Amino acid sequence: MTGDRRSVSGSLPATGTAGQVGTEPARATEEILRRQLGRPARSVRRVAHRCGCGLPDVVETWPRLADGSPFPTLFYLTCPRAAAAIGRLEAAGEMRRMTERLGADEELAAAYQAAHRDYLARRDALDVLPGAPSAGGMPERVKCLHVLVAHSLAAGPGVNPLGDEALAALPDWGAAGPCVPVDDLAPDDGAAEGAQ
Repeated sequence: MTGDRRSVSGSLPATGTAGQVGTEPARATEEILRRQLGRPARSVRRVAHRCGCGLPDVVETWPRLADGSPFPTLFYLTCPRAAAAIGRLEAAGEMRRMTERLGADEELAAAYQAAHRDYLARRDALDVLPGAPSAGGMPERVKCLHVLVAHSLAAGPGVNPLGDEALAALPDWGAAGPCVPVDDLAPDDGAAEGAQ
């Protein structure tokens, strides 16, 4: 990985802002998320992290969809370039290798358990889901690197050791500029500040 993408916040270069990290998405941000995902984003609470190009790459979602259905994935990766790069790690067997290491390394397993508790505490602060479902396979296995990387980006370094490890193995997906066209978007007009 080149550069540290973990603390990036700010506005879109030369095209206007799309809401700061921690703000509720405004119209331009919602459109960027739609373009990134290929569909409207669901249950978005706030932008949790921005890529080096200025666009959102992780959003924090509400623990329930609009119809009340549980949605346990608190941090959702939105950047298609990041998702593709993580998909290549998964296809190369990285989840299996990480899961094997969890069974052999007590210190790593304890740190991953702590990451699981952090994830649940952050989600439970918004709404407690029945059965306390986790995400990404935490705490016993690795089922989705996308979730772990999104957690690492949103929470910062040192919280999710396997998310941090996967993130360090990824190329800088923002180096080529925005992953979706943004030149036609008007600046957001004052999204309300959200909790960080």
